[in-house]
Amino acid sequence: MEFQQVVDRRRMVRNFEERPVPGEVVERLLRNALHAPSAGFSQGWAFLVLQGGDETGRFWDAVFPRDRQKFRWAGMFKAPVIIVPLSHKKAYIDRYAESDKGWTDRDENRWPVPYWDIDTGFASLLMLLTAVDEGLGALFFGIFSADDFRAAFDVPEDYVPIGAIALGYPAPDEPSPSLKRGRRPVDDVVHRGRW
Repeated sequence: MEFQQVVDRRRMVRNFEERPVPGEVVERLLRNALHAPSAGFSQGWAFLVLQGGDETGRFWDAVFPRDRQKFRWAGMFKAPVIIVPLSHKKAYIDRYAESDKGWTDRDENRWPVPYWDIDTGFASLLMLLTAVDEGLGALFFGIFSADDFRAAFDVPEDYVPIGAIALGYPAPDEPSPSLKRGRRPVDDVVHRGRW
């Protein structure tokens, strides 16, 4: 598939077939994620991969314990793969305290934005685009009960889930009503030369 087709076809899928995703496809998603840019090549990310009903069911029980059958997009709970991208701030603080960077004081105030989260987001986007290229559907969504998630999967405190990615073969689904707003025109968001 041409790159522009991948970009044009990328959308959030909220209904999945229960068909498993081949292991080599999951591995390609993860390998591509590692090509994301990272400040100082810190690579302060980790990915928890959950496959099959036992693992994904434990995830849903931890982060979405209410009655899932009544949820508007209950088909998302059928996704056979969930990947949780986690950012690791300490990797960046440690990296920038190395001799080639020179910030030995490890002061977090030197960071104008949390690059550990941004870079992990870049890695997530590469997985979303790879999913499209593989003919899969994907959904990036927030984890609003990070403590419950951590407890269910023994995730260390210094790794922060920036969200989760549900993956699988797309089934027919209802587009989000938010899409009715339409994509903002380029001229509304791009400022050239000055604001």
